[in-house]
Amino acid sequence: MKTLIPLILGMAAVTYLPRLIPLLFLGNRRIPQRMDAFLKCIPLAALGALIVPGAFQATPDFPFAAVAGMGFTVAYGLFRGGIIVPVLGSVAVTYCVLLVNI
Repeated sequence: MKTLIPLILGMAAVTYLPRLIPLLFLGNRRIPQRMDAFLKCIPLAALGALIVPGAFQATPDFPFAAVAGMGFTVAYGLFRGGIIVPVLGSVAVTYCVLLVNI
C-alpha cells in the first residue's frame, strides 16, 4: 500500500503538469488565429485515430458492420448531437448487421 501512494502522486503530476505549465506561461497571450484553428482539430484527429481502428478490430470478419455503426454515429451526431444515443445506436446497428451476416 505504501508503494502505491508515490505511484499515484507521480501519475497525477505527469497528468497535471503538462496542462498547468502552458496555462501559467501562455495564459496572458493571444493565440494566433491559424494556430487556434489547428489546435481545435487535434481532438477530432485523436478521436478518429483511436476509435476507427478499434471499431474495425472489434468486427474483423465483417468490416461492413463497423462502417454501418460508424455511419450511424456520424449521421446522428451531425443532425441531433448528444453522446448516449449515437453510441448505443451504433452498437445496435453493428449488432443487427452482424446478425444479418451470420
